[in-house]
Parts: sequence; structure tokens; C-alpha cells
Amino acid sequence: MSELLDMSAVSLAGAIRKKDVSARELMTAHLARVDALNPRFNAIVSRIDRAAAMGEAAACDEDAAAGRFRGVLHGFPHAVKDTAPAKGIRFTQGSPILKDNIPAADSLVVSRMRGAGAIFVGKTNVPEFALGSHSYNPIFGTTGNAFDSGKSAGGSTGGGAVALALRMVPLADGSDFGGSLRNPAGWNNIFGFRPSWGRVPSIPNSDLFWQNFATSGPMARSARDVALLLSVQAGPDPRAPFAPADDPAIFAQPLDRDWKGKRIGWLGDLGGALPMEPGIIETCEKALAAFRTIGMQVEEAALVEEPGAMWRTAVTLRHWSVGADLEGFYDNPAKREMMKPEAIWEVEGYKKLTPTELTKASEGRTRIFEAFRKAFEKFDFLALPTAQVFPFDAKQHWPREIAGVQMDSYHRWMEVTLPPTMAGLPVLAIPAGFGGRHRLPIGIQLIGPRNADLDVLKLGHAYEQASPWIARTRPPALG
Repeated sequence: MSELLDMSAVSLAGAIRKKDVSARELMTAHLARVDALNPRFNAIVSRIDRAAAMGEAAACDEDAAAGRFRGVLHGFPHAVKDTAPAKGIRFTQGSPILKDNIPAADSLVVSRMRGAGAIFVGKTNVPEFALGSHSYNPIFGTTGNAFDSGKSAGGSTGGGAVALALRMVPLADGSDFGGSLRNPAGWNNIFGFRPSWGRVPSIPNSDLFWQNFATSGPMARSARDVALLLSVQAGPDPRAPFAPADDPAIFAQPLDRDWKGKRIGWLGDLGGALPMEPGIIETCEKALAAFRTIGMQVEEAALVEEPGAMWRTAVTLRHWSVGADLEGFYDNPAKREMMKPEAIWEVEGYKKLTPTELTKASEGRTRIFEAFRKAFEKFDFLALPTAQVFPFDAKQHWPREIAGVQMDSYHRWMEVTLPPTMAGLPVLAIPAGFGGRHRLPIGIQLIGPRNADLDVLKLGHAYEQASPWIARTRPPALG
């Protein structure tokens, strides 16, 4: 059983296709792991009935016996992030306002995973309305870090990251605005990919032409597995005006290539502008040596846009995006009573915005994109830490200070993730190692030019091959 759980998704897909492994065996093994560890870590919520899951696995096996394979995820147990609707499974977004919400249809990315053969066994836990990089909410409680259940798992894809690291699922889906695929990956020693905006279309979406910050994307325990899930999630759709027309099958190709002579620019703490917990920069810089072993040059880099201006741009546009989504709840006094303070803060910030402020923020976003474009004239890739702190106490809502610097919002400690978001760039979170007082994980954001998603994944794969410690390092709960 444990051998099945440790297999890569790529290997499992091949074994199922060859009929060396059955969907029922796969489901049995993963459900047993969920039963054993989920009560302690609280990664998977809204679980479906075991008999129903086993029945779907049996149907997958019947199809396989007849030579009918649904796709590359045929028979894979999968838990959908609780910010995406999956037909017939409770869809709460971590909010008591939506605790009884049962969607009648899948979102596009969920329907693609279902169509590729995934069997949904539940949802993965998130912060309320996915706000904040710490996965706790009043419905399901807190998700514990895979390496220390008393510490934060990150967020908002915290449940997915922990379920992956603990081998409860072979793959995980997520979404990302302010690091929601990147910080949980860095904090749980796995890989998380924020695609170029539009690569994975967001459908349904009531505002296709403005809400272009958050994106769905994959998480996995290896770069190859990330690419496998992206090959399912990505691709154009007639309802998505900005989706690249590339065939998503390109992501299922081998990821090997030569990197000699290519250059990575290390952005670090943005020239001292971002406070970092002791050990973050040192751990990441030690990990950068792996790029040198594959023949790359690693050099200090900088962005021409001032970090404070980038933060102000991001806060304004996040107010606009989040506030517009949540305004209807806020305007209902009974529902507002059920909203956490951070959600109320976003809506109230949105309601105060002026046309002039929005215009300046849009211009600021353009400057951020130009700052990255200029940096890519010198470097092939750029790199940043995935967070400014190591996993903190799970009872804490968010870090109030870093290295003596007070944090003035619930997401200021994740400021390091926002510039690539504003630029719409592909970013792969890769494990960097363990550090801090408690020797807990941190990651590196590997950033590529717009639409260079495949190259970013290929470089992540090369880094992984040069860093064998990643695969060897397992959460203590796995023995």
C-alpha cells in the first residue's frame, strides 16, 4: 500500500494504463491514508461517502478492462480545493455564509479534471474566502503543516499542499492571487505552479476583462507531476478571451533540456525592502547552488519599480478584485456578521476607492510588468523566496511583525508574492530546504517571462534532479 502512495502521478498513470494497478487499489490505499492522518492534520473536508468513491473506482476499472480510459487521471482519488465548485459536493469557500451550498455544476477546471478520470473524494481546506495564507475557517477549523501539525500549512491552498505531502492524494489543484499555490508549496516541501494568467481559464467568471489576478493551477510532489496536471487544466475555451491557444499536451512532454549558460537573477528581499525572518534568505541562497551545478549563472538582480509602489498597486487592485466579489455579502447585515475582519477590510477598502486611485493602480501594474520585462532582458529567469517567514503557530491568525517590523495588514507578510502576480507571469514554487528555529520548510519562486510556462517547469525539473534531498525528505508523520 505504501508503495502505491509514494509513486509519482506520472508513474501511477502509466501503471493504470498498463493495468498493473487498479483504481480500486489506488482508492483503497489513499482513503486509508486519509483515515489515518486527516483527523490530525485536517487537510480534506466535505468527504464523500466511501461506498460512492469505491463505486466510482470500480466503474473506472470496468472501463479499463474494456480498453476505455477516461484520461491521464483515470482512477485518481482527488480532493478539489474548496474555492472551486464541484457538482454535488459542498462548496463553502470556508465561509459560514456558504456552509450548506451545494453546486449544480463543475467549474471549467474541475470539469476538465473529472473528464480526465479523477474521482472526487472531497474538498481541501482553505481560509475563509481564500483570504490570507493560513488555512483556517469557522466551519472546518485549521489545517496543520505536514511537517508540524501545530504550525500553519499556508494558504489558501493549504489543505491541498498538506494532503499532497502526506500522500492522501496523488495531485492537488489550487488557485493563486497572493501566493496561494506558492506559499503552501514552499511550507510543505512540494511544488506549486501559478501559470501565466489565462493559461488555465477561469470559468465561470462574471468579469472576464477585469478579474485577471487569480488563476487556477496545479500542485504536486515533483515538477513532472505538476506538468501532468497542467496538461489537463490548461487550454483554450471559447468563453475565455485571453487563454493562449497552445495545445496543453505540450506539458505532458519530457521536461529534460540543457541549461548551460542560462542566467537566473536572485531578487532576494528586493534590496532590503522586505523584512525577512532570519534564515529565509540564507536557506534560499544555499538552495540556489543547485542551479550552478546544472551550468547556470546565478547573480543578484533588482527591479526598477520601487517595492513600496508595487505594494500600493497590489493593495488597491486587491481591494477592487476581492471587494467586488464580496460586496453583496457585506451589504447584507446578517451576512456581514459572519464575515471575518479581513474580508470586511477588503470590502470597505473597495468602497472607498476613487476612479483616480484605480487609474493610478492600473498604471502601476503596467510599470510592474515593465520592470520584470526589463529584468528579463538580462536574465532568463528570476527568483524570490515563497514567503517572508517560516511556518508560524497555527493558533496565530497572521504574523504581526517580521524582524521587528510591524505588519499593517493580514497579507503584508506575503508581500514577496505579489509582484509576479501583478505582472501575470508563470511562477513555480520549488522546495528550498529547512531553516529557522524549528527547522521547517521554505521555498523559492522561480519566475519566467510571460507564457514561458513550459520553460519554467523544465527548469524546475532540472533543479529537482540536482536536489535529490527533496524526494528523500518526508513528513515525520509518514515514518
